[in-house]
Amino acid sequence: MTQPIIQMKGVVKSFGCFQALHGVDLSVTEGEIVVIIGPSGSGKSTLIRCINQLEEHNGGDIVVDGIAVGKGRRRAAQAEVGMVFQSFNLFPHMTVLRNVALGPVRVRNLSWAEAETRAKRLLARVGLEDHIAKYPGQLSGGQQQRVGIARALAMEPKVLLFDEPTSALDPEMVGEVLDVMQQLAKTGVTMVVVTHEMGFARKVADRVVFMDGGRIVEEGRPDEIFNAPRDPRLRSFLQAVLSH
Repeated sequence: MTQPIIQMKGVVKSFGCFQALHGVDLSVTEGEIVVIIGPSGSGKSTLIRCINQLEEHNGGDIVVDGIAVGKGRRRAAQAEVGMVFQSFNLFPHMTVLRNVALGPVRVRNLSWAEAETRAKRLLARVGLEDHIAKYPGQLSGGQQQRVGIARALAMEPKVLLFDEPTSALDPEMVGEVLDVMQQLAKTGVTMVVVTHEMGFARKVADRVVFMDGGRIVEEGRPDEIFNAPRDPRLRSFLQAVLSH
């Protein structure tokens, strides 16, 4: 058995009086595609934000690539974990090329020339080689999110986290982002994806995790989750989302 690249044991997270995560256990092996589904407010985004310490957990243990993260270990986690956000989070005053090159210069100590060479290669990979001199405001939402994916890849992370990467997009732009993510999934990169896109989960995931009320309620292969869900909360959730 290979050592999990992500190991969460008994993870607890509270915001004031509200407990968002209740003793979550989750392990992810290298190269695995794990898709997390569940209703709004179920703790999905909080869980992945704890993995890269955008949110510091209050209890339990998180180990990423052998590094225990938590108190004072935020940079150690974030150096190995790439994050693609719901709302793009690009720097509006920087060109597309600079947005992607900045992280490797600041964190990996690459020269600007090296970082821009890497950025051009990754922007070509996500189909944006003709847009490198533009600013984020000149791009569509789907294009901005593809820049976000290239920016995360530029850090050469061990793990890629996606926090509902298509939820802020117009419907006609969702497909272009999911296509890039599907291509990434074929390269062997480890991915943990929070999404409402059930078709993506069914097609791409190695494992689907269903959360509700800050807990992992059920997990399994896509065919098990979608064709033979055991928990009544999962059954009702799928009936609601798949009937639209």
